[in-house]
Amino acid sequence: MQGQVTISGASAVPGFFYYEVAFAYTGDPTGTWFLIEESFNPVQDGPLAAWDTFAITDGVYDLRLLITLVDGSQLETIVRGIRVRNYSQIETSTPTEPPTATITPTIDRTQAFVPSNTPTITPTPTETPLPPTVTPLPRNPAELVPQQLGDSLLRGAAGTLAAFLLLGIYTSLRRRRR
Repeated sequence: MQGQVTISGASAVPGFFYYEVAFAYTGDPTGTWFLIEESFNPVQDGPLAAWDTFAITDGVYDLRLLITLVDGSQLETIVRGIRVRNYSQIETSTPTEPPTATITPTIDRTQAFVPSNTPTITPTPTETPLPPTVTPLPRNPAELVPQQLGDSLLRGAAGTLAAFLLLGIYTSLRRRRR
């Protein structure tokens, strides 16, 4: 998939409070999820979020729909193995099996909850042509390059040497006046 992707599904379950759609790098051991969109409006069956994949590097990602209920419990749906190819060549062989969704409910232990409508998430790519040329980002003014570090070190050493030289001249002149 590439470009702007509309993520469709359903988040309208009994006790709905809000939902989040997020992505993570497949196999990331830290479990870090990056928020794409959140909403306090339940969706019966329609667009949940718009994901701009041009903003991320090519690779394999997981998508997560996390629904939080008013009692604090959560329902989670994860679609694994989504391949983003914006800047690298798309391979000719395609997987024979579509990505599978895994539902892992986190239930509040004080009260059992069984949803009557299982949340789903379905990525639907929209065709967005690749930009004809990739415009390089402007240089970060806060970035230090080795040349600048060396120049700063040289200027600091020269300034320190000049300060000691002036101090030596001043001390020498004071001694001659006495």
